[in-house]
Parts: sequence; C-alpha cells; structure tokens
Amino acid sequence: MALETYQAKRNFKLTPEPRGQKGRSSGNSFVIQKHDATRLHYDFRLEMDGVLKSWAVTKGPSLNPEDKRLAVHVEDHPLSYGDFEGIIPKGQYGGGTVIVWDRGTWTPHSDAHKAYRKGHMEFELDGEKLKGRWHLVRMHGRPGEKRENWLLIKGDDAEARHDGDILDERPESAKTGRQLEEVADNPEATWNSKAKNGKGIAVKRPAPKAKAAAPRERDWPKGARKTAMPDFIEPALAKLKPKPPADDRWIHEIKFDGYRLQVRIRDGEVRMLTRSGLDWTPKFGKDVLDAFAALPVRSAVIDGEIVVERDTGASDFSALQQDLSQGRDDRFVFYAFDLLYLDGHSLLNATLLDRKHLLETLIPGDDDKLRYSAHFNESGGLVLDHACRLSLEGVISKLRDSKYTSGRKGEWIKSKCSHRQEFVIGGYVPSTSMKNAIGSLAMGYYQNGELRHVGRVGTGYTVATAQMLHEKLSRLTQSENSFDDKLTSEERRGLIYVKPQLVGEVEFRAWSADGNLRHAAFRGLREDKPAKDVTRETEKTTARALPKSAVALTHPDRIYWPDEGVTKEGLANYYAQVWRFMAPYVVNRPLALLRLPDGIEGRQRFFQKHAWKGMNPHIGEITDPKDKQGEKLLRITDFDGVVALVQSAVLEIHPWGATTDNWEKPDMITMDLDPGEEVAWENVIAAACELKERLEAEGLAAFVKTTGGKGLHVVTPLAPKAGWLEVKGFAKWLADSMSADDPQRYLATATKAKRQGRIFIDYLRNGRGNTAVAPYSTRARPGAAVSMPLEWDELTADIGPAYFTVDNTPTRLDALPRDPWDGFFAAAKPLETKKR
Repeated sequence: MALETYQAKRNFKLTPEPRGQKGRSSGNSFVIQKHDATRLHYDFRLEMDGVLKSWAVTKGPSLNPEDKRLAVHVEDHPLSYGDFEGIIPKGQYGGGTVIVWDRGTWTPHSDAHKAYRKGHMEFELDGEKLKGRWHLVRMHGRPGEKRENWLLIKGDDAEARHDGDILDERPESAKTGRQLEEVADNPEATWNSKAKNGKGIAVKRPAPKAKAAAPRERDWPKGARKTAMPDFIEPALAKLKPKPPADDRWIHEIKFDGYRLQVRIRDGEVRMLTRSGLDWTPKFGKDVLDAFAALPVRSAVIDGEIVVERDTGASDFSALQQDLSQGRDDRFVFYAFDLLYLDGHSLLNATLLDRKHLLETLIPGDDDKLRYSAHFNESGGLVLDHACRLSLEGVISKLRDSKYTSGRKGEWIKSKCSHRQEFVIGGYVPSTSMKNAIGSLAMGYYQNGELRHVGRVGTGYTVATAQMLHEKLSRLTQSENSFDDKLTSEERRGLIYVKPQLVGEVEFRAWSADGNLRHAAFRGLREDKPAKDVTRETEKTTARALPKSAVALTHPDRIYWPDEGVTKEGLANYYAQVWRFMAPYVVNRPLALLRLPDGIEGRQRFFQKHAWKGMNPHIGEITDPKDKQGEKLLRITDFDGVVALVQSAVLEIHPWGATTDNWEKPDMITMDLDPGEEVAWENVIAAACELKERLEAEGLAAFVKTTGGKGLHVVTPLAPKAGWLEVKGFAKWLADSMSADDPQRYLATATKAKRQGRIFIDYLRNGRGNTAVAPYSTRARPGAAVSMPLEWDELTADIGPAYFTVDNTPTRLDALPRDPWDGFFAAAKPLETKKR
C-alpha cells in the first residue's frame, strides 16, 4: 500500500489532514505550505508518481540564487494534501497552523525520475509567487545521519532577485488570501477538499437538517440518460473468489461488515431499503436520514452499506446488531460506494468510475454519518493482504468500466479474509449458565431444497443477544427434526428444534471432513435475507491441523466478555488457533494468572501465583529453587495446560522472563511503554522505535507487541547468560537514559503525578519474580483485546494498543506469511555487562 509512513505518523480521528491514497495522476502540480509547527518552516511538494514528494525547507524559498536553503526530505504526502489549509491539533504530528503559501505547476528539464535518483533535479516553477528555474540538490550525508538533506536553490534567470524577501512581501495564502494568524485565530477552520465556497475552507457549523442544498448544474457522464426515477433497483452482487482479480481493469474497495442498503432520496424525503427491498428507514435514527436529506440533490438512488465502527475504526456486524437490538442510533455510519440515479438521470449505463466520481462530489468530506467509500488502484492481492493483516472482512473488486448490472454477474468479485456466511437456525441448546438464554445454535444451509446440518455455534453471543435469541426461538419450537439429515445422538443432545425461519451470520475457520463448521462464532441475525435463499457459499478448504485437548469444559457457554460475546468455549477456540505462535512464551515458565470466574464484569477477581482449591491437574506446580519451603509456583507444559487455564477462568497469563529450566538466567527483556493522559499514539510508536535503535546499538535484537491495554512492549531475546540483577540493571539504564535525553517525553519512575503528557518506561518487569503479559494472552478488559506481536513495519496509526481481539486475531494470523516474531529466539545474544 502507498503512503504508509505518512499514514503511520497521523491519527486521522484527531487531525483534519486527509488520509489520502496514492493516485494514478500523471500531473505536474506543486504546492508550498507555510507551516507554523514547533518552528516555522515551508513544506515544498512536487507531484510525482501519484504522490507529493516533500521537503521541509527550514528558512523557506529565496529568489536569490546565492541563497542555498536547507530542504530536509520527508515522507511522501497524498495529492489531496495539496489543498490542506487549517490547524493540526496540538500533540499530533506536525501540530500547528498550515496555509497554502504558493501553488502551481512544475516542469522538469530532464527525466524527473533519473534526476530524483541521481540527487539533482532542475525544473521550472509556474506558481502564483514562485516562477522560473529552480534546483533541488541532494547533499552527501555524514556517517550515521538518518535524515536526507537537500538544498533548494533559485536558478539565475529573469525571475531571480538579489534584494528583498518574497516571504515577507507575500505572507498570505495563495488559496484563501488569509495569513497564518487569521487561521490560528479561527480554530474551527478545517480542511475540506469539497468545500463549495471556492476557498476550500469549511467552517464547522450545525449541518442543515431535512432541507437539502440546491442542486447544481452537472456534466453528465456518457451513458447517463434522462428518465423517471425507477422503483427499487435490484442490487449488483459479488461472486466469491479466493483471490481478487490481478489485472488493472479492476479497482478494489474494502468490504464493509454491515447491512447493504439502497438509499432513495426524493425532494428531501429519504427511504432506506434492504437488498431484498424491505423498507428499513425507521431503524437507523434521524442523524443518518438528515445527512442524506441535506445532500445537494433533488432525487438520487445511492448504493452502500451502513455499519457501526468499533474504537479501532473497523466496522463490526456484531456491534451493528447490538445497537439495533438496543435501539441505539448514535454510532451508525453509511459508506456510499455507488450512485445509480441522480436528478432525473439514470446512471446504470455509465461506467463505474464515472458513477463513483459523481458520487464523490456529492458526499461532504467532514460528515461523520455519511462517507464516500474510496477505492484502491493497487494490485488486488496487495489490497487483500493488507486488509487481512488488519483483520478486516475482505475486499470487493469491481471492473472500472462496468455498467451497473443487477444480480451476481461476475463484474463484482468479493475475496474474504475469513470464512463467513449466513446459515439457517434449525435449533438451539439452552444456556447452562443463564436463565432464558441460548447456549448454542444448530445451523444449516439449503441444498436442493433440503436443510443440511453443519453443526453447532457456541460463542459470539452477548448476554443481550443470547436472551433475545431465546425469546425469538422459543416461539418457533417444534417437535420434529428441522434438518433433513439424520442427526447423531451427540448432535441431538439437549437440542430443541425450531422452525427454520431465522438466518444468522457466522464466522468460522474451515469446514471439517464431515461437512461441519470448525471454530465457528455467531456474528448476528441477518433479517435482510430469507432462509430459503441460504445456500453453501464458501468452498471446501483444507484446515490447518489445530491442537485438541483432553480437558473437558464445564459450562462452555459461560460468557467471559459480555459485550463481545466471548464464551469459555470461544476462548478455548481462540487459544487453539494461536497456540503454535504462543507456546514458546508460556510453556515451562513460572506464571502469574488473573482469574475471573464470573467474567470481566463479575465481582470475583483473583491474581494468583499459587494453587487454588479444585485446580485442574493439567496446571502444574513447581518448586522455586530459591524458596524450597514456600508455596509452589504454577506452570503449564502443553496445550492441555492452557485449556485448563480457560476452564479455570484465567483471562490473563503473565509469565516470567525465564524458563523453569534456567530459573536464574532470563531469556528476554520486556520494556513496557505506558503512556500518560494526552499522549498521542504516534508518540508511543516513536518511543518504541527509539528503544529499538538503542537496543540495536547495544548489539541486541528488538521485537514489538501491543499490550492489549494502552501501550506497547519492546521485547529483546537474550541468550540466558546474565543474571537477574544484570538484566534489570540494563533495563533500568535504558529507561533512565531515554528519560535523561528527553525528560519532556519520557519518565523512568512510576510517579503517577508526573505522567501527564509523558510516557513511563517501565523496566521493573525484568526483576526476578516479576512478569509481563504473554504474547497472544487475552486481557480482562472490555473489548476482549489481546497482546499482539507485530513486525516493525506494521507499527502504524492504523493499529492501536487494543486493536487485535479474540474475534479478529485468527483472521490476521491466517493472512500472515510467517510468524510476526519469526526468529525471536534465534536472535538471542548474551547481555554484555558494561560499566554504565
């Protein structure tokens, strides 16, 4: 994907800067932005290869050829950044005021790509302030210097001047005529690439409700034709394929995890129809309807998807279902991805890109309820890989020049990151841990008119969902078998049959050899699809062999995370899927365990290092060689051990940094980066990268993982040679040195009063008997987050500390070509003791 560095440095929930994407443009625009950040400078940007190549010019450009102005090469910016004028919030990367000081076009004197690689670019500028010949010359860096320094020099031509200063003479914006101070004094001013006031500045005011803006004259694309607004248009549907198409005739969009809706607007009245034509207008509240009513159209038909986004920014069908069942409407967001009809014109015969371009002009850039679904021009495989590593649902690929064709015709292709489809509910088993709630569902699909049984789904139900399903299904019970298969005695055990009328969406890892679902989780009811239309959608797959346990789970439907619907069975399934990655970090290590027998909302909460009454025998006890008379410590030796922890309601696993084979010689260092209030996530990432550099300077390797809480862990493998005192002393030196070098950002002491705005570098987890949460361990907090190992290039603003969860982690791991901590123990080196 393009622009990773740019996007990694910014939190787009907090900054008004455009997220952007690499364009296909072969244009030649340039822009210079005056940027009052930590210190005033000018950002010089040239359009190349669909991005803006960027340099920070500390003193700004000069028209005097004798002035050689330092230009530090920085990350590429998206083309849309060329319009940005506004305020980047304090605490965000580059926080400060920005105006468009100059803009125009540039023309290279020779091959721009060769000149750029060579490090000497000569070009003409035709801007509103800067014109004529200019040079950018790369300097030879000093050894160890990381930044790439260039010089910006005016060519000696008719536009050159030896007197005066263009920066003082022309301080205003070339776009709006405003000066920095005027923008800074108006904190409500934000960038809006689609602002209609001609200046690109949108001032946040209450959006108009119910009354639409006046439509404007349009340039209708080829294929548009005048006609009356049609009745319901049968939607275009996507065919499922294992991979996206590869050639450049296709564009690719992120697949949303919500309800497909057709929105119909006529004279300010809005209706929202499902893919089968059901009117669901009242379900989604007033705000979304008002956003559509305010669009500058007389009439329109818009195709898209309504979603609820978790705090991570990913759409979540379970959360959507939860909000619908609770009557909550404040989190709904509509992503518009196609335009079928507009102001008396049918667009069904226009090309997809023409329809999307027209749609994009309608959607306001700053509406938090209505958003345009952008697309990617990169390789479909690359887009899918990126989506899956982020645990998104998948990718929709569409022929860029296609007309809008109803039905499943092959011009839209969907490629999924995990197996997911609708199944018919044919029965349920009551919960063993709650009254008036379901514990699992028996599911099936239709084949040649017969309902085929595919097994039970026993996790993914919130408390409210389990009770709602029980209420609905209790009214549909019947005595005869709902399935056309003859069920085994085990499949019939405890099962109450129901009329096969309800449809549920299920995520699962694979099909078993006998045609049942493996490791399946319920994601919500699909009220927009009739049961008789449910057929097997996903192909047979060869499932990775997962470990099996001899440990029996009592009350497998007990819910540990009520809002996420993660049950005891669901937690055991999760550990089965991550065990091949997790085992080296928890097996044969002394453990500290957090047990919550009633789940995260229960009153019972035990932090235990020693045995308890009724402890499962697969959780082992071991004597601490330095405390032979004391209570024995705990460890596990295999997968049965971790399932025994699940059975015992262990929701967090905290191992020592040493194994029971070598108690006194740690084999890893864990540095915990714990941000205080108001610390931007990008600053935590920067701290982790700085730790990595310092560790590597000491000849050690560094690996990174999220904590599932607020921060990051930087973990270093060690050859077990040094003792606890040496290892803890080294960790303390690391923390102290970072704090001493930058006391405004880092803190090496645990004083809470001093943490505001700073990152506490916690080295105390490296003493004997101290622990840190294990890689892949769950956290006993809302969200069911896990501590996730990452490759360093994955450490971006897209992935926050609690991004990965019990639900989405298996999807990510299945998409990875290798273990994100591949080679961890092979990289271990002994800690060299030095006088520090």
